[in-house]
Amino acid sequence: MALSYDRLWKQLLEKNMNRTELKEAAGLSFNVLARMGRNDPISIESLEKICGVLGCDIGDVISFRKEAAGTKAREKKKYKTIELFAGAGGLAIGVEEAGFETIGLIEYDKDACETLRRNRPDWNVIEGDIADISCRDLEEYFGIKKGELDLLSGGAPCQSFSYAGKRLGLEDARGTLFYHYAKFLEQLQPKMFLFENVRGLLTHDRGRTYETITNIFEDAGYEVTHQVLNAWDHGAPQKRERLITIGIRKDLADAVKYHFPDPQDYKPVLRDVLLDCPEGPGIPYGEKKRKIFELVPPGGYWRDIDPDIAKEYMKSCWDMGGGRTGILRRMSLDEPSLAVLTSPSQKQTERCHPLEARPFTVRENARCQMFPDDWEFAGNVSSQYKQVGNAVPVSLAKDIADEIYKALEGIE
Repeated sequence: MALSYDRLWKQLLEKNMNRTELKEAAGLSFNVLARMGRNDPISIESLEKICGVLGCDIGDVISFRKEAAGTKAREKKKYKTIELFAGAGGLAIGVEEAGFETIGLIEYDKDACETLRRNRPDWNVIEGDIADISCRDLEEYFGIKKGELDLLSGGAPCQSFSYAGKRLGLEDARGTLFYHYAKFLEQLQPKMFLFENVRGLLTHDRGRTYETITNIFEDAGYEVTHQVLNAWDHGAPQKRERLITIGIRKDLADAVKYHFPDPQDYKPVLRDVLLDCPEGPGIPYGEKKRKIFELVPPGGYWRDIDPDIAKEYMKSCWDMGGGRTGILRRMSLDEPSLAVLTSPSQKQTERCHPLEARPFTVRENARCQMFPDDWEFAGNVSSQYKQVGNAVPVSLAKDIADEIYKALEGIE
């Protein structure tokens, strides 16, 4: 039997109440709200708080529905996955939550590796240059035969290809990090792959980069589909678009069908994650910049303050074209964050806290990326900001991986 909060969401609609209002009225934590969004169990105490606010019984909040045929196997079956360019674990957590067993994660950055080890001591974290690993016998290295791996996941940084468009196969990508992703695919021949990247990859080098990537995937024996997904549609209080490419091995294409996840009904905002956020490390603005940001209203930017002050702050940017909406940008509690960045203070892409004249802390950024509150980040503060900013939002990763799990069940 599967737990469902559909009765609760229906009640909220009838009472014209949103989830943020329920969270505040019932004194629920961010983590409790997130668990309900995933149809995970919560404590009796939390259920009683909800019932107290709504004036109802627990049976009016939760229900149990009969699972579809084959769903029981999901509790037993752990599909195996290897992740490349794992970073601080955003994608890996989401894939894990969808029911996968990670048998290896490869990452070059030592702080990110320490983050992974600290939070998941049982994960096989491989610290090193992927070029030194992709050249090995990967079947022997990971103890898995060609064709047995269920999923290869990860996203290589976007780089131009010297031979783009010449259809030289894998040689088109030589000298790039993607080449090593392709080598893993070629050697291990997983049933499916997940390749995650920035939306800009579609137009990089006038589209030739992504065309070359797609050609290499197809030449490796995969049917390929892609879609741009926004994290805000998938449980994260953040506007962050990612290009998601899914591959299905051609010999399985008749049995395996992948459907990109539908947008979730509820789209969280910063109010959902900031008001009860635990303390965490951060980097403050300098005194002069802090005083200027105190003049900017929540939801505003440089046009909302004295033009003379804005002009002095913006210097040469004042005469640039365009809206320059990222300069002196202050977020509002009632909107999602803009895409979380790798540095807390970049002049043309600023995200000031809505209630205080300061950047978001590492933990606040981590909440926007939907990391659990107990997920610890290693390294100095700058390294932690970078790890969080480079991550895939956990809730987006889980929605994508849930659909991959369903697709793989079609083989059984």
